[in-house]
Amino acid sequence: MATYEAYCVKCKTKREFEGEEVEMKNGRKAARGTCPVCGITLNRILGSK
Repeated sequence: MATYEAYCVKCKTKREFEGEEVEMKNGRKAARGTCPVCGITLNRILGSK
């Protein structure tokens, strides 16, 4: 697992989270994990590299 930063909608702040790289339905890569404070699912769309 790698560390990413994403905006948590529930906390209304940017949070660092540990997540795994997944492929979305449209073929783009994204990082998916959980917020360490509130436990909601966080997603961050990654670049093509």
